[in-house]
Order: sequence, then structure tokens, then C-alpha cells
Amino acid sequence: MPGDGEGRSYGRLAAPQVAEDLSEQSIICLPVGSLEQHGPHLPLNADTVIAERFAARLATHVAGRYAGELVIAPTARWYMICADASNADASGVIFQGKRRPSAESLAYVAPSLAVCEQHFQLGAEAGKLAEMFWPGDLALLLPWRNPEDAARHAAVGSPALTTIAPGVLGELAARAKVPIAATTANISGDAGPDDLGPAVTLEEVHAFLAASGLTVSVIVDGGVCPAANHMTIVDCFTSEARLVRTGLVHQRAVTAALGRKVRAS
Repeated sequence: MPGDGEGRSYGRLAAPQVAEDLSEQSIICLPVGSLEQHGPHLPLNADTVIAERFAARLATHVAGRYAGELVIAPTARWYMICADASNADASGVIFQGKRRPSAESLAYVAPSLAVCEQHFQLGAEAGKLAEMFWPGDLALLLPWRNPEDAARHAAVGSPALTTIAPGVLGELAARAKVPIAATTANISGDAGPDDLGPAVTLEEVHAFLAASGLTVSVIVDGGVCPAANHMTIVDCFTSEARLVRTGLVHQRAVTAALGRKVRAS
């Protein structure tokens, strides 16, 4: 079965189709059955039929889990919890566990600038910022090219909060066969005196999971995340970019990249 979670019988495809469909992340289940007699009431290929049916059911089962699994990955800022951006159920679990308002979208982690340009409209200033700071700690609010794509990826909003990430998170986005939505590993809006903010250690990740009730398939150990700060967000929905939130990429750096003073929203 291919890595995008959609089962397929490769025995019915031509070699070029199989080569195009497979990747390093593909999961293959090979059914094996003997051809032998099974008495007067069963065909010789009974073992083969059973193996093929079992493989098909296994592929369907794994595909469902693959499409809906959650992953936690480290960044220089803090740990991020990730899901398939096109899977409303998986993304919805994150919103529910974090107690995050649905209006506060997750971030779309694009695997490359080329893929980003396929899905989003990048004006002149957005292009300058992407060239200067991606991969990096900058997110851009970008309009979708296709309204149907926006509807399929509702978790990341419209305009979509978009980034290309360095490190483990960027590698995850590049290798995954599904679009990645990510957000910080913490309960939203918990700003009490004991609130530490998003998790920067594995211990804090596990405390977040216990508090949220979320179950993840993979936690990548990145040690201690040193920055403990936000991504900078720039609104590029209009032709003139506006600073929405300052973070690791300083306002002066954004101003320098665009060659003009950038005003805050």
C-alpha cells in the first residue's frame, strides 16, 4: 500500500505505475499462499485467496490509522503536534484536546516552496519573505489558489497560516505523503500563574498529553528546545504585507527584507 494511506493491489498495475506510486515511506504487504489440494470441496488456490483477502483487509486497517495518526516533533522554538491537514477528524482531535477555538487555525507546513506555490498565491512581498526566511521561523498568511483546496484543508484556515520549517518538522513535511498541519504542544489559552506555555522538553510534552487526553503515534525526541518563542507571522493576503505577530524573526529583519518599514496589524 502507498504511504498516503490509500490501499492498492499492485498485482493489477503495470510496472511504470508501481514505480511512480511507491516511495521510501510506502508500506507493502505481500500475500503468500500455496497452490495445493484442499479436499474435494475447495479450489487449489484457497490459501492464496485467504492471503490476498487478509492483505486487503490489513491494508484498509493500516490506511485508516496512517491517515489519522498524530505526531509530535521538536523545533528550535518548542514541540509541535502534527496531523494530516486534509483529515478533518485528525485535525479536529487536536482542536478538541488543546481546547483551541476553531477560529484559531493550525499552521500548514509546506514541504517545499514549489509545493507552496502550487497551492497558494504568493505576491511580490510574500515571495521576498519566503526567499529570505524559509525554511525558518516565519509564517505567512496566504490566499489559496483553489477554493476547493481551502475547503479540504479547513484546519489551516483561509487565508492559510503557511510556513516551511527547518529541522525535524521540515523533514516530516518533506517525507510525509499527506499535507502537515501543526500547532504548539500546550493547552490553548491557559495563561494562569503556573502555565509554562508550549512544551520545550519531553517531560512537558508528556504533561501536555496527560492534560489533553490526546494519543500520539510518534514523539521525536529533540532534547530541550532552546528558543521558547513564537514564529513571526506576516499577513500577505493583500499586496502590502503587514506584521501580525513578532517572534524569532525580528520586525527589523522583515523591514530589511522588504526594503520598507513594515507596519503592525
